[in-house]
Amino acid sequence: MSKEIREEVVLEFEKIISDDNVPKNIKSKIDNIITIFNEQTSKEVQTNKALQELEEISEESNMPDHVRTQLWGIVSLLESIQ
Repeated sequence: MSKEIREEVVLEFEKIISDDNVPKNIKSKIDNIITIFNEQTSKEVQTNKALQELEEISEESNMPDHVRTQLWGIVSLLESIQ
């Protein structure tokens, strides 16, 4: 994963986490994805794990629509580097 895209993704995740309208369970899962980016694994593994987590998060029924849209944008960024 390129460093610039990774930084952009983490920045977008931090915006979501700081949003008071986002449920705690979703914030927790996003925080787990940020942790994945800090693991000592290959960038490909990190990207695949993040995409899997995002797929699970996207199925949450209590997710605000604007957050779902943000997550789709993040998924597009991650898929563009695979």
